[in-house]
Amino acid sequence: MRNIFKILNLIFVSLSLIPIMVTAGEKQYFPSDTDIQALIQSRIDHKGAIGIVVGLIEADGSTRVFTAGESGHKSQPLSELSVFEIGSITKVFTSILLADMVAKDELTFEDPVAKFLPKDKVTMPTRAGKEILLLDLSTHYSGLPRMPDNFKPADASNPFADYTIEQMYDFLSNHNLRRDIGEQAEYSNIGVGLLGHVLARVNSSTYEELLRNRILEPLGMKQTVITMNDYIRKLHVKGHDQEGNVVPNWDIVTLEGAGALRSNMKDMLKFMAANIGPAESPLEEAMRTSHEVRKIFSGNMDIGLNWIILNQGDNKIIWHNGGTGGYHSFAGFDPVKRVAIVLLTNSSHDNDDIGLHLLNPSLPLREPPKERTEVKVAANILDSYIGEYQLQENFIITITVEGGTIWAQATGQSNFQIYPESKYEFFYKVVDAQITFEANDAGEITALVLHQGGADMRAPKQ
Repeated sequence: MRNIFKILNLIFVSLSLIPIMVTAGEKQYFPSDTDIQALIQSRIDHKGAIGIVVGLIEADGSTRVFTAGESGHKSQPLSELSVFEIGSITKVFTSILLADMVAKDELTFEDPVAKFLPKDKVTMPTRAGKEILLLDLSTHYSGLPRMPDNFKPADASNPFADYTIEQMYDFLSNHNLRRDIGEQAEYSNIGVGLLGHVLARVNSSTYEELLRNRILEPLGMKQTVITMNDYIRKLHVKGHDQEGNVVPNWDIVTLEGAGALRSNMKDMLKFMAANIGPAESPLEEAMRTSHEVRKIFSGNMDIGLNWIILNQGDNKIIWHNGGTGGYHSFAGFDPVKRVAIVLLTNSSHDNDDIGLHLLNPSLPLREPPKERTEVKVAANILDSYIGEYQLQENFIITITVEGGTIWAQATGQSNFQIYPESKYEFFYKVVDAQITFEANDAGEITALVLHQGGADMRAPKQ
């Protein structure tokens, strides 16, 4: 469940393009089949994904679905039925549940979270006399961090599998908020995971049962699950890490509401159609409530109930993405034009730019990475870079040296080798990102700068 602003986005290889299920109307907002096919094939050719499934909804309700690349199963080509982990897109499902329960007078947005938790087991953090409200959890204004500080997985390849409710309660009971509640947005997996937990408690059910009863069954989303059965396992494509290796699926057992869902294009197009169609049912009314602007998120982005709202001139895009160890996903729509796109990949490389560009062509596509040449750097110079570099308040890049090679590991992410192209300049091979080290007049390393996506992010050495 990587942050919307995650720092290291990654992945690799494969080939073959198969257009499927084309039912486009006469007036299309999106480009032609040929153009879309060329676009996603280019991303595969430039090693930007293993496999991609793209689904479009036109304003007349017609759909087009395309696949490129591979599923990881030789006998199972990608299709609209292929199941992927959709990661943090789960968060918007959680907020629609909240809006639905508010509409049914089961709770209110202004209810304090503590009201629904066992007082003998957990004490919610407070600050300046204010309590965290349910609305704060769904807008990332709770003051809670991205991840709990007692999140220490035994298996990094399946990191959420052993994080328990007891650990979550212990974190909440002992956490001191670093900023006032409602002061500013801080993307929080623990916050939305807690929200899903609370909503399930209110209904005396599991999160998955609540989701199935309130959203999945009413929308006919039969292949969207948390717990896989044999049928879903057969449809589930293999996820791949940043170097193209097959990786384990993630099992999220306590913070389900933040990123546990698995789905396919067939179901996700049903979900997006309900979000852009007329509000003909109480559930769709809850969806419209989730789209309403609540707070400023960052820059030209606002936030609804977990939906990110991008304002670009006269264009508005409502969207969310998701990432797990071997998958990345994007879902977005234009509420005025009533068009939508879903992009599912079985690799952890970020292809959000495709989704955003198709919804608003003025938003640029990412350029293919340029060729870089590795050079030799002396071992003593590499050793001088060892240390921790603080990129954000709770986000550190740790530099280590192993057997004459240098590695960079961001908080909560895997460790990746970086390669020198000069004494101070290094590049990733698994993602289009580079690191430049800074030194003072005495030659001591003082900081690094991470270059990615057109941004230069400085991290002082600690």
